Amino acid sequence: MSTIEVRRKPFVVGVMGGHDAPPAILEDARRIGRGVAERGHVLLTGGGDGVMKAASEGAFLAGGLVLAVLPSDRVRPLAGYPNEYVDIAIQTGMADARNAINAKTPHVMIAVDGGWGTVSEIAHALRNDTPVIGLKTPAIGLPHGNRFTAVDTVEDALAVMDRLLSNPL
Repeated sequence: MSTIEVRRKPFVVGVMGGHDAPPAILEDARRIGRGVAERGHVLLTGGGDGVMKAASEGAFLAGGLVLAVLPSDRVRPLAGYPNEYVDIAIQTGMADARNAINAKTPHVMIAVDGGWGTVSEIAHALRNDTPVIGLKTPAIGLPHGNRFTAVDTVEDALAVMDRLLSNPL
């Protein structure tokens, strides 16, 4: 009889943020993506430009696996989706409704800057009891208990992520 090796399944970390982010925010996202990959986690993004692409680049170049939930489908692709750093693209054809999938899939979400789409993903995540770490995000005035943590630096975001994933829901 053969034995089956049980391996630890990686955590999925969502990094959400906007298309039109300034260079300093993109560098933060790149560093977060790299930190996610260096810890052996899978990176999940929306697969487009801006924060999504920068985080994907950081994870990809660090040897990580990059998963993206796209707004388009294979028959009607959108320009720029998926970005070149995505390993696995989930074609949804759901436009902005795919934000719910992006928010409910990860074990933890790190929101970096962002606009209305990011706010939507944060709201979906918090409603689903998914912990959210906000780095330079818009102020969130939703009832969320201790599931939302605002941080000021990439290092703080990764430290909170490590703490949350050491004792996941």
